[in-house]
Amino acid sequence: MTPAEILSSDLADAAQALRARAEPFAFATIVRTAGATAAKPGAKALLAADGTILQGWLGGGCTRGAVRRAAVDALHSGEPQLISVAPEDLLAERGIAPGEERDGMHFARNGCPSRGTIDIFIEPCLPMPQLVVLGASPVAVALGALAPNFHWSLSATLPETGAPAGPKPVIVIATQGQGDIDALRRALGVEAAHVAFVGSARKFASLAEKLRAEGIGPEAIAAVKAPAGLDIGAVTPEEIALSILAELVRLRRKAVKHSDD
Repeated sequence: MTPAEILSSDLADAAQALRARAEPFAFATIVRTAGATAAKPGAKALLAADGTILQGWLGGGCTRGAVRRAAVDALHSGEPQLISVAPEDLLAERGIAPGEERDGMHFARNGCPSRGTIDIFIEPCLPMPQLVVLGASPVAVALGALAPNFHWSLSATLPETGAPAGPKPVIVIATQGQGDIDALRRALGVEAAHVAFVGSARKFASLAEKLRAEGIGPEAIAAVKAPAGLDIGAVTPEEIALSILAELVRLRRKAVKHSDD
């Protein structure tokens, strides 16, 4: 069962609209309360990328700041967050300072007169990274079969000029002799997070000379990874596709780690 299947229709529709636009968002669910609180366990809300509530309800303003900060952290790290908003004197009794984290729980001060405690689970929902595979070669076919298993949104079409801004795609050129130079030219004409060419370094060097002659900048050409993939001794199309996905997973994980540093 997906989160959308257990949400109200308004929350589900809003979440679906954000997914369709490839926008990050988060779900927040109250999992526990103690003392006097306006919202009760099970209350849910849909949060925008900046942590503001788009749909749903989590009580009054007592939790809003803590929820906003936790949602931003969750979307930044890609990891769920668990926060407890409690009166400062209660935190002091437990030897906990506002802003402290213990055993995976982030603690925040509740300054509202109700003086209740609310524990909230925040789950980030990030757009799937886009993988554009150009070509119809056996490697392209194998890559298209494997990529969805590694949570890539697969496409055979480059983003159009003037399309709404979103996450930059990863582009793999797997034309293998069928329109190589044209595919490279088109790939270098869009903003991409990574461009890789399936072919030998010698073959790419020959194509790079033609691209430079056309006036394409040396920095853009040098950024192309050729040959694509990690060196695992791959021979078959399926093995080559696996080596490419291994490289893309490494790049994706490095990007998350660097964003946390």
